[in-house]
Amino acid sequence: METTEITRDKLVSDMKVVIADAEELLRATAGQAGEKVAAARARIQDSMDAAKIKLAQLSEVSAERAKAAARATDDYVHEHPWHAVGIAALVGLVLGTLISRR
Repeated sequence: METTEITRDKLVSDMKVVIADAEELLRATAGQAGEKVAAARARIQDSMDAAKIKLAQLSEVSAERAKAAARATDDYVHEHPWHAVGIAALVGLVLGTLISRR
């Protein structure tokens, strides 16, 4: 997994936490009265709605990229089966060597 994908996944996870916390805050202040509080709640709700949409889009893009990477790998293995076998054997050899040292 690339660093940008890891960062993107962490961002998605963090955004979900922020949205959940903001929703909890909105529920906790639901009984508060006042024009400023109502305006602030409306702005927060609008921002959360926009964040949810962006988060869904980002998740969709990440899923599509993962599927594209899987398809590309599958295509490569079908086009170059012996290369794939060689790479798998090399990885197995390296892992076996590392494990046997412990």
